[in-house]
Parts: sequence; structure tokens; C-alpha cells
Amino acid sequence: MLPRHYTFMSIYRPKYPAFIGISLCFFVLLACNNKSKKGDNFARTPQELQRKATDLIQELTGKAIANNGQIVDSTVTLRQVRIAKLLYEKTSFEPLWCKKEEWLIEGDSLFNFIESSQLFGLFPEDYHFSQLKTIRDKFIADSLAKDDRKDAALWSQADLMLTDAFVQIVKDIKLGRLPQDSITLRKDSVLSDVFYQQQFAMLKESGMAKVVQSLEPSHRGYHLLKAGIKKFLDSAEYKQFATVPYPVKDIGKFNKALQKRLYEGGFIAYDSVSADSAQLAEAIKKFQKKKGIAVDGRAGEGTVRMLNVNDREKFIRVAISMDKYKMLPETMPSKYIWVNVSSNFLEVVDKDEIKLTSKVICGKSKTRTPVLTSNITELITYPQWVPPPSIVSKEILPAVKRNPGYLARKGFSLVDSKGNQVDPYSVNWSKYSKGIPYRIVQGSGDANALGIMKFVFSNKYSVYLHDTNQRYLFANAMRSLSHGCVRVQEWEKLANYILRNDSLNETSGGYTRIDSVKTWLQQKKKKSIAVRNKIPVYIRYITCEGRNGNIVFYDDVYAEDKFLREKYFASK
Repeated sequence: MLPRHYTFMSIYRPKYPAFIGISLCFFVLLACNNKSKKGDNFARTPQELQRKATDLIQELTGKAIANNGQIVDSTVTLRQVRIAKLLYEKTSFEPLWCKKEEWLIEGDSLFNFIESSQLFGLFPEDYHFSQLKTIRDKFIADSLAKDDRKDAALWSQADLMLTDAFVQIVKDIKLGRLPQDSITLRKDSVLSDVFYQQQFAMLKESGMAKVVQSLEPSHRGYHLLKAGIKKFLDSAEYKQFATVPYPVKDIGKFNKALQKRLYEGGFIAYDSVSADSAQLAEAIKKFQKKKGIAVDGRAGEGTVRMLNVNDREKFIRVAISMDKYKMLPETMPSKYIWVNVSSNFLEVVDKDEIKLTSKVICGKSKTRTPVLTSNITELITYPQWVPPPSIVSKEILPAVKRNPGYLARKGFSLVDSKGNQVDPYSVNWSKYSKGIPYRIVQGSGDANALGIMKFVFSNKYSVYLHDTNQRYLFANAMRSLSHGCVRVQEWEKLANYILRNDSLNETSGGYTRIDSVKTWLQQKKKKSIAVRNKIPVYIRYITCEGRNGNIVFYDDVYAEDKFLREKYFASK
């Protein structure tokens, strides 16, 4: 069992009175409830205790089904009562976790797991931890008198909570707590009754650790993240820092909150006297440098987001990220391309080995890169770029209204429905407010926004991987800068990997297609190369990752985790 400082309450309730109050309140309710029924529930012998506990479990299970899971005067709510009832029916409602005044090994094992469940990205409070601990502590305290140890009501309530916790843990580890969405690739998004029964049978035969191991996703990213949790919890700061309001409505209040937060973090020496702009800028730079983000001394949207993230919120990010891995297929392809939009990095994974890593540039907060799954089907050298309607209406149309020469300056051609090139000065742009009856095309060349290589995969968002004509931006720490496509720094290495993968089945041997592509690039020719061995591409948004036993956190630039936290983890 882990030391007390690993428990959920110590991380998320650093000041214990609230926790103690809840426990005492629960204890008082139990005591009142037990006192009124002492004669009925008190057993003289272990055998009688077993019979009474069995009767009470059957009674309380029926009560919970009729009352939306509530038992013990509504102080405990079972979330998985239907499945719990099925498990109890297999034993004619005999206790599953205790027998004749003793916890079974399975009961101790499950309780210990609940107590240390943060190490799996879970929350002990979701599994009746405080209530179970109150009962267990009472049994230990009364071990000499053996009074309450003969109270069948306490044993039956604890047994029901453990069963409910076990079923919930199985679900949370296997599927996570986030809703399945359109890109979820799991084929078992609903667990059958038989599945839960099989997990309980495995627990009885092989123990809790074996059950958990069988339920966890195999994805390397999940296990790297999990490996860093203990170290994160060991060093977590429990202090609640001041919140910096954003967007800025009152500059005076903003600067005051900003200075207070910087003072609390040790980035400025005082908060009793207002700092001037130069002092604030210097303190902000210290913070930015520590966090590894662009050091500009300005408290912009991204910097404020990071100032407002404390260790409690970070752990919730860890929980959300681990659940996102659970939404992937149980078995990943042997080869695939992995893009983490939040980290702005790409990896090529081949038989669980990282064959290639590249910086990428993904979408800005207002033009986010979508989460999707597809397959690379085509490479195009010196591609043309046809801006999607969103860019045309929001950026190009306003610019061309001001000056039709904008198109020529950017290398764009205006083409009508018949393929004829149109003079932009001949168009009455004032009558268009959104769409236009023309295609805008940026021709091939070194100045093209797509650079000199495009990786095509089917998707409804008109996004793809590509080179860029702004390669200097890869030096930025914060690289959420595109209109939604993914710009790849190591595009040439990625193209060569894809072409070599295609060449593995060529009888002629050698990498003739790579040679051809090099020639076309040298000649600045637009060519399309079909990819026969299609390589899956997974674009995901995960705001923290495990690295060398640590957890690295990224900016929640799209506020996606903030939304998930507020919707599905609001009570944490």
C-alpha cells in the first residue's frame, strides 16, 4: 500500500477538514442507521453474520435499483447496480469480498488498488474510497471489542460498494470516461454483462493486478504517460495559485492578478507594491523560459493559460489524456504516422519503434487541425495549392477587395468554372461577401504555401501533411500557426520512408522511385506518386506525454481539454 501522500485526497484536498467532515458525516449517518437496527443486524456468530449480510445485500440491491442506485439513507449511490446484481445472483447474494468477519484477499486487493488508483489516471473518490476507508478503520479500531465487526449492515454496505467500485474500475480502465465520438476506432465501446463476469472470475483466479493489466490499452503512449505519474505526484505542489483573468477587460485588475501569480511562483520578488511594465515583462520572461515557451515578456493568451494551470489541473489533464489512448483500436497497425497536434510533433512508428521524429506546425486556435484517422495514398511534388473556402472568405476575399493585385503578389491565379484564367481587376468584388464563383490557385514553386512536397490522405476537412515555404517557423517553441494543415519539417525523410515502404515488394530491388522523386524535385516538376502500401495516419490532440519517466505538458491551445474537464470531470 502506498503512503498516505499518494492518496487522492492528499493531492486534491490539501487542507483535510473537508475530507474529515465528509468522513465524519458518513460515519454519523452509518452510526445512526446502525443504532436503530442494531438488534436486527447484529450477529452473534460468524455464520449468522454471513447469513444476515447475504439477506441485507439482496435487500439493498433491490432498494438501489428502485432508487437510482441510492443506499444507506442516500449517502451512498451505486453507479453500476445492474451489473452488481448480476454478480451477486451468481452467489445467491452472498458477500463477494468478505466472509465471516474477515476481508477476503480479493477485498483487500481491490481496496488497495482504489487507494492507489491515481497511478492509473483514476480518482479514488469515484470508487467510494472515503466511505470504505471509514468502515475499514472502524473495524480495525474495534478489533478488540469486536462489536461493530459483527454488524452485518456495515459488512453488506462495504461489500456492495466494493462490487460497484470493481465494475466501475473495469469500465474506466477499459473504455475510459470520455464519450465515444466519430473517430473512435474501438470495436467494443459497450461492454457485455458476460465481460464483467469474466473479469470477476479472473480476479478470483489471478488477482486484481492481472485484471488491470488485461484491461489497459497496449499503446506505448499510454504506458509512457502512466510511467511518469508517480514522479509527478511525488513532486506535485498542492498550493492553489491566483487565477489571472483572460481576456483582459480591466488592465489594472489584470496586472494586479498577474503580479500576484508571478509572485506566488517566485518569478517576481514582491506583490505589495505595483510593478512597472519592465518588471512584469522580466518576470514573465522567467516564467516563459522555465516553461519552455516563446520568451517575449508578454502575457498573451497562451502564457496566461499556462499561468492558470496548477498541479491539480495537470493531473486531470493526465487522466483525460490516458482516456484518449483508450479510444484508439486495441491493436495499432504495424506501421503508422502519429501526429500530436498539441505537442506539434510527428512520429513514424514501425513495429513499436520510432523510426522518424519531426517537428510540425499545426493549426492556430481559430483554425485548428482536426482530429482524424486516414491513410497516406499519394505524394505530390511541387504541388499547387487551392485554398479552402474558409480561407478564401475570411482572408483572401477581404484582401482582394482592398487591392485585386493581392492575388498576383501571392502567386494566385483566378480561374472560372470552365478553367479559364480571369483578370481579378475585371471582377466586381464588392458584390461578394462570403463565397465567390471562382477557384483561386497558387501555382507550383518554391514560394508555394505547401512547399515542394504534399502528402495526400482522404478527409472531409481538406487538410494534409506538407512542406512549407516558411521553414524558419520550425525554430519556434510554440508552433500552432497554420490554417489547419500539418507542415512537416522532415518532409524529405518522411517521403523517403513511405517510398522505401512501397519498394519492399518490388522485384527489381533498389529505390528507383526515390531516385525519380529526387529528379522531379531538382527539375521542379509537379508529379503525382501513388502510394501502394498505404500508411495509416493518426492525428490526435493530447496535451501531455510521458518522456524518460517524466510527464511533459503542452499548451491546451484549442481549449479542448478545458471543455472535457468542465463537462466530464467537473466534480474533481
